[in-house]
Amino acid sequence: MGAIHTSGPNEVIVISGGCCGRRRVRTIVGGWTWAWWASNDVQYLYLNVMTVQPKCRHVETAEGVPLNVSGVAQCKFMRSQKGSDYNNDQDEHLLRAAEQFLGKTIEEIENTILQTLEGHLRAILGTLKVEQVYKDREEFAYLVREVAQTDVKGMGVEILSFTIVDVQDEVNYLNSLGKTQTAQVKRDANIGVAQAERDAGIREAECEKNAMDVKYETDIKIGGNRRKYQLQKSQFDQEINKAKAEAELAYDIKSAVVHQSICNEKIQIDVVERRKQIEIEEQEVLRVEQELIGTMRLPAEAEAYRVRTITEGEKYQTIELANAVADKIRKIGSAEAHAIEMIGKAEAEKMSLKANVYKKFGDAAMTNMVLESLPKIASEVAAPLAKTDEIVLIGGSDNFLNDVNRLVAQLPPSINALTGVDISKMLSKQIGDRA
Repeated sequence: MGAIHTSGPNEVIVISGGCCGRRRVRTIVGGWTWAWWASNDVQYLYLNVMTVQPKCRHVETAEGVPLNVSGVAQCKFMRSQKGSDYNNDQDEHLLRAAEQFLGKTIEEIENTILQTLEGHLRAILGTLKVEQVYKDREEFAYLVREVAQTDVKGMGVEILSFTIVDVQDEVNYLNSLGKTQTAQVKRDANIGVAQAERDAGIREAECEKNAMDVKYETDIKIGGNRRKYQLQKSQFDQEINKAKAEAELAYDIKSAVVHQSICNEKIQIDVVERRKQIEIEEQEVLRVEQELIGTMRLPAEAEAYRVRTITEGEKYQTIELANAVADKIRKIGSAEAHAIEMIGKAEAEKMSLKANVYKKFGDAAMTNMVLESLPKIASEVAAPLAKTDEIVLIGGSDNFLNDVNRLVAQLPPSINALTGVDISKMLSKQIGDRA
């Protein structure tokens, strides 16, 4: 039976063995393969970076000074650039690494590389001086890496980087060397300072000399320039005074001209102001006129029109009312006339009938009419007495009876005067007829 074996990108499957005369070693990185349990052997190598820290103690340099040196290196198994990661091609570097380290742990592999590096570190350190090791650590690390690369390459390993971490000694050589160098540096610094101060003094003196020369030359030039300046200044002053006088005279003339122009402008301004004032007054007159028209004339015209309209309306109303009253009076008069005419006709007819009756019945009818009229006559005669609260008779009872008899005796003449009927004769006649 068999099984499928896989590997990651940082793993190498190493397959060895076979059957039927087919025996070879294959390497597969990041792929898979089929292996028979009975005839194939499957093992793994890891391609991770391995960190080793070589250290050397009491290693004498070329000058015999014992030093303690420590470094750090990054290493990994090498791979060929040809072939595919997923085929069964044989990688010579991986086969070499498998031959050297297959079956060992990571610690054992790192220990082998560490011992190799430490051996080369000791060898290179014995060929160098202390100053070379201490001052140029990069060159020291480069030499160790180049020398050790050949050996570890034969084991299928490559050194990715190598760095010197620390260099120490137990005899204070480096300290003394540092002090010596410090003293030399201080001495050189003091000498440099003294030389610099000397050069500075010399340079300062030269600068002062040059400065004084320049100052004297400058003073001479300043004196000459001052004289030229004074001459030119006096000429300039004359020209300036002349120009000032001309300018003052021109200023006075110009001031007079400007003053005259200002006066003319003021006069023009006054004229313009007066014109504007006149225009304003004219506008004010127009405004007042319009205001009077608006506030008095127009309302008066409106009031006159209203009064005229009211008057005409009242006139028309009066005429119409008069016509209506006249028509009414005319109609009432006509109606009254007609009524009077009808009443007259009725009265006439009544009188005619009465006349016929009176004619037929003669004195009896007349007497009857008179008698019927007596109560009315008595009521008319007694009407004033009805308004009298009381009557006071002065005298005796005989006088009262005489007055009553006299009053009754006066009734027949009054009736005769009113009706034309002699009631005394009629009564006498009636009584005679009955007898």
